[in-house]
Amino acid sequence: MTAHTENQPVKLPTLPLVDQELLDRAWAAAARQNAEYAPGERESLRARIKQLLQEQDAVLVAHYYTSDDLQQLAEETGGMVADSLEMARFGHEHPASTLIVAGVRFMGETAKILNPEKKVLMPDVEATCSLDLECPAELFTEFCDAHPDYTSVVYANTSAAVKARADWVVTSGIALPIIKYLASRDEKILWAPDRHLGSYVQRETGVEMLIWPGSCVVHEQFKAEGIRGLKKKYPYAQILVHPESPAEVIALADVVGSTTGLITATLNPAVQEFIVATEPGIFYKMRQASPGKTFLEAPSGGVGGSCESCQRCPWMAMNGLRSLVQVLESGAHEITIDEEIRQKSLIPIQRMMDFARNHQPVLKDSGNV
Repeated sequence: MTAHTENQPVKLPTLPLVDQELLDRAWAAAARQNAEYAPGERESLRARIKQLLQEQDAVLVAHYYTSDDLQQLAEETGGMVADSLEMARFGHEHPASTLIVAGVRFMGETAKILNPEKKVLMPDVEATCSLDLECPAELFTEFCDAHPDYTSVVYANTSAAVKARADWVVTSGIALPIIKYLASRDEKILWAPDRHLGSYVQRETGVEMLIWPGSCVVHEQFKAEGIRGLKKKYPYAQILVHPESPAEVIALADVVGSTTGLITATLNPAVQEFIVATEPGIFYKMRQASPGKTFLEAPSGGVGGSCESCQRCPWMAMNGLRSLVQVLESGAHEITIDEEIRQKSLIPIQRMMDFARNHQPVLKDSGNV
């Protein structure tokens, strides 16, 4: 791979395939965790988890895309439901010596990066993310080495090893102001791994970027035609879209935003119905924030078809009450990170957090808090 010049086209990497066999294995694991409960089993599991969390000085943090059961349990036990960075921040500030991270592996790694002194456990360490899978550290390093004059910016949905090679880490909520800031310094930008989010940022900022070709298996499936059809049935509904979605879906949105941003958008008192293009696990917090309102799943390639992965993340679904009990009882599924990797990966994360702290007025004005 050679360095990019003005007269030489960029050679994008050939990514490892997230194939149907891999998705099928994830769905099989999810099915085992979410099989129908026997009478009284759910209540018994919840009580056992609460007991174990207290006995082990542990706190549960759950992502917005996990099940209602886990989100409710996190709230009831003094934990938190949030996006990946806020989950890690909360763990850093909480006095518990053990963090239980219900989500996917990069979230557990982010928690460990920010909390090296704490034990970090996950219900299933095999729960991963297509964006993480499609951006292996060796390929990302090779791509960065081929473009040494570019500043590398990676989405939070990446491994600790990829973050360690990056100059900046961003979330979807802070990506726009950071890219504008870097462009104001005349820095050339290499973006990874989500091509849809990268393209959205490029369109919104006007900044040219080298964009890695990865995508999310959930957001990739949303279809503009289906959303237009649903909008005809619910003409007063607002369309809320996560920017990991394809451009033609984003073009239909009334609001484009991060998970937290989309939840905040439901507070609009003038709107009672929402078509939501992101993982429907978010409905738990949307209904909590805006009770009595109607939330509709945006149509995807799976509507009327056989695609199981559409609209739902199979790896998020691997988190369940059963696996949570198992990890608390066994102490298995601990997240460990090589210390050199951890220290290097902390640098771009800290840059993002420092930027957020020092540019709060800018972030608030842009609606990307």
